[in-house]
Amino acid sequence: MVQCPAVTRRTQQHTNKESRSKRATHVVATPRGYEARMVDVGAKPITARSAHARATVVFPSGVLARVLAHGGPKGPIVEVARLAGIQAAKRTGELIPLCHPLGLDHVEVSMRPRGARELEITCEASCTARTGVEMEALTGAAVAALTIIDMTKALDHGISIGVVELLEKRGGRSGTWTRSQSGAKASATKARGRSK
Repeated sequence: MVQCPAVTRRTQQHTNKESRSKRATHVVATPRGYEARMVDVGAKPITARSAHARATVVFPSGVLARVLAHGGPKGPIVEVARLAGIQAAKRTGELIPLCHPLGLDHVEVSMRPRGARELEITCEASCTARTGVEMEALTGAAVAALTIIDMTKALDHGISIGVVELLEKRGGRSGTWTRSQSGAKASATKARGRSK
């Protein structure tokens, strides 16, 4: 098959541009091999940023209702886990090696049962900074979930974390991203692939 040079050039340029935009900015090639580094965000503008993440804790049958009605062996689990999530979000830069320490403007952690066996934890974080707060929201949700397990594990060792995921982020160069939009795009791409 003969390819047009101009088309080939445009395809290569698009591929090179795409690979540059998706490369791991936390990794740099050195004479000693690849090394992790902290990304320099000094040139980025300071803008309002926010993120919303969730984690789920899955309980064996009957345990969640008992915990919500009477608390766990260590006391009122929801309030302790909520405070743990807030504290963790504020200290994400100390927990995740290459995260920038951020002065958060607001953190909110909330919980609600989903069905008879699942507790959903959400964490919303916001700041005005040069980099986003996705990791802060994720860390807050994850540590709140771990705290729930710590406070209830004496009741049943089968309690586990289901998912930890980002639901939405706003601000910064990439703008707004939501998990629902991402899923819709993936479905549309699959549908187009099947129709070809």
